[in-house]
Amino acid sequence: MSDRGYISLKNKAFTELTEKKSVFYCTVSPVSTEEAASEFINSVKKKYSDATHNVYAYIIRESNITRFSDDGEPHGTAGIPVLDVLRKEGITDAAAVVTRYFGGTLLGAGGLVRAYTASAKSAVEKAGTVMWVRFASFYVKASYADYQKLTYLFKTSGVTVKNVEYAETVTAECRIEEEQFISIKADISETTNGKAELSQSEIRFLPKEKEFLPYENI
Repeated sequence: MSDRGYISLKNKAFTELTEKKSVFYCTVSPVSTEEAASEFINSVKKKYSDATHNVYAYIIRESNITRFSDDGEPHGTAGIPVLDVLRKEGITDAAAVVTRYFGGTLLGAGGLVRAYTASAKSAVEKAGTVMWVRFASFYVKASYADYQKLTYLFKTSGVTVKNVEYAETVTAECRIEEEQFISIKADISETTNGKAELSQSEIRFLPKEKEFLPYENI
């Protein structure tokens, strides 16, 4: 994770694992605040209130918050292994709950670590991950002739065009990865001989995936 970007879970996911008759359910979810993480964990605990253990771990990017619970399992055999799965994948803004129904056979410390790790890992793999990066949103105002030139520039420069308003001139709402914003400003000016008007509106994190690929109206 860095100021330029971070990785989180793409979806919620649920998986099931059986180890020596003990059943492990893992439920994972993207969360953006500690309050959301607590609500998610409590909802899983309520759903599986009859379980032997509801082990959890979560990481929140804001304030760099990290929490875990063994929920009665021997110290270091449950919560930390689940947390380590998130850490090793570089995932933040995510929570995982591994629910265990004891099957009557002790797994031992090593067996518990392996089971909780495998359970969390399978759910994370099923959920998938997505990279969030900083995008700069901006508006471009240009003549119809100049905007025709800009459409080709946008298609080849990683610019996403969200909305276009056609009036006496053309106004387009666009965005691009922040690190490319300075260069696209220069390219727009060069392409239109300095006639296009450009104004920046905001910078925020957005998922870098299909719906944010260049030149898609969304």
